[in-house]
This record gives sequence, C-alpha cells and structure tokens, in this order.
Amino acid sequence: MVSLVEVLCLVLVAVLWGCTNPFLKRGTEGIEQVKKENTFLQFLAEVKFLFLNVKYLIPFLLNQSGSLVYYFTLATTDLSLAVPVANSLSFLLTLLTGKLLGEEFGGKRAVGGMVLTMTGISLCITSSISETESTGQQNGTQLDP
Repeated sequence: MVSLVEVLCLVLVAVLWGCTNPFLKRGTEGIEQVKKENTFLQFLAEVKFLFLNVKYLIPFLLNQSGSLVYYFTLATTDLSLAVPVANSLSFLLTLLTGKLLGEEFGGKRAVGGMVLTMTGISLCITSSISETESTGQQNGTQLDP
C-alpha cells in the first residue's frame, strides 16, 4: 500500500539525511581543540562550538527536517518499506556526497554494495506496489496508475 507521494517523501528523507552527513562531519572539524577543565564544562563548550558554527548548524537543521518528514511519512507508510528505503538510500547518498566532496569512496566493493542496495530497494518498492494492486483488485476497487 504505497503511493508515489509516500515514495517521494522517503526519497526526500534519504536526501536530507544522506547529503547532510558529510557536511556534518566537516562542520565538526576543530571541535577537538575545545578543552575545558571538567566534563560538564567540556560538554557545554562543545555544544556552543557546534551551534555557533554555521558549517555545522545548517546541515544539522536540514538533517533534522528530514527526521520530521520521516516521522510524518511513517504514519501512512508500511514500516517494512519505509525503514529500508530511507536508511539504504541515505547510506548511498552519504557515500555519493562524500565522494563529491573528495572523501575516500571504498572502491569496487562499495560500488557492488550500492548496486545490491539499489536492487533491494527496487524489490521492496515493486513488492509493495504489487501488493497494493492485488489487494485493490480483491476488494473490487480500481486503483489509479
């Protein structure tokens, strides 16, 4: 029981999560220089460093907006589809975005893993769409293409 809107929402979630991860990593550069005398002050200084750092804050807010879309999408989407699609695609987009930013890619094994992941996601979506169509036909309802 999946609609095109639900799939597009899950893809949006994956884009917001996956594409922001390498930017979040870059935004934290320099946090290791933050030093305070006790654990609590260290924590506060690190939070201050992160939330006053625009290179971290913008990707963080985009990433969290992806979480909002995800939770709203979960209300109508089957969990057996939503979780693998959102998480797998976000992983792939993290790899691709990192590569575009000059990070190490992982070679042939990473490409093979991406192909297998995309195949699995395609099977999940196809299976869910087929299930919806057969359920609609059994109930005597006509589904829109």
